[in-house]
Amino acid sequence: MQTPGAYTMDEIASDTLTLADHLGFREFSLIGHSMGGMAIQRVLTKAPARVKKLVALTPVPASGVPFDEQGWGLFSGAAEKPEHRYAIIDFTTGNRHTKTWIDSMVAYSLAHSTPEAFAAYLTAWAKTDFSAEVKGLSHPVKCIVGAHDPALTADAMKGTYLAWYPNAELEVMANAGHYPMHETPIALATSIEAFLKK
Repeated sequence: MQTPGAYTMDEIASDTLTLADHLGFREFSLIGHSMGGMAIQRVLTKAPARVKKLVALTPVPASGVPFDEQGWGLFSGAAEKPEHRYAIIDFTTGNRHTKTWIDSMVAYSLAHSTPEAFAAYLTAWAKTDFSAEVKGLSHPVKCIVGAHDPALTADAMKGTYLAWYPNAELEVMANAGHYPMHETPIALATSIEAFLKK
């Protein structure tokens, strides 16, 4: 089922809060991967009293991500071109994985997104900036990055999440790139469970 939308961070936050209301969740913790790492922060800014903790997994910061012309061409072209999605997945996992695995990731991406949504969400996570609204929020935040992710690195987290959130912590997950949930699922689940139980 394809549901059209505005494809913005504000819309994601609104949808998340509507779902939480429907499920009867007065308080909750949030986990977000990549673009979802930005989205969970937007939920936090909209309903700070309801959010307990954030787990930001290889996350985009609330300031967005700057692109040069070549990078923007690669990512924007991925809305229509499978070979661009392949190149992005291969690069962000350190050029370490088999073609069979990357092909399966690309196939899943194509089957579960539309070009319109892909293109619009790229603008949303790359060019949205609400970082001023998150600076100083005291919620516990755990950032997890993959050791082989060359873009959303530990240094990038230190300059954003750890600088903005006084109760943020960072973990670099060995043997993972941008997709720890696929690359190191057991280690990732163990880390997240330990943080949420604290």
